Amino acid sequence: MSKSLRRVQSALEAAGLVADIRETDDSARTAEGAAAAVGCEVDQIAKSIIFRGEDTGHVVLFLTAGGNRVDPAKATEIAGQKLGKADADLIRAETGFAIGGVAPVGHLRPIEAWVDPRLLDFGTVWAAAGTPRHVFAIAPDDLIRVTGARQADFTA
Repeated sequence: MSKSLRRVQSALEAAGLVADIRETDDSARTAEGAAAAVGCEVDQIAKSIIFRGEDTGHVVLFLTAGGNRVDPAKATEIAGQKLGKADADLIRAETGFAIGGVAPVGHLRPIEAWVDPRLLDFGTVWAAAGTPRHVFAIAPDDLIRVTGARQADFTA
């Protein structure tokens, strides 16, 4: 088991959750592929969209439903600072994960996060588990609890 996957599993277990982690094939790199791999709707995939906060220099996280896109103007307003592209090195340094496998939990440092209200329409959502080939199931309320994410309208 990779260190990244173990960190996600440990974070979930520390929050009192059973870690329902599944290995998929390479198709899970996209929301559509991940949904097909686990047999759910595309919007049940909680995508971790990372931006660089231009004022703080740290990453911020937007958890959005698989079929939605983050509106940069709305996200900037919600974050209270200009947002820019987070490069792979910054993402790995602050989350511990590589692009394509960024989990919403188990980060190396605390990260400010927001959640798309669309994810709350489901009993279960699926998120990356620290690698591009692993996903985990979680109730949206638990996702909010373990990430500290705030609900906000940031989608296009």
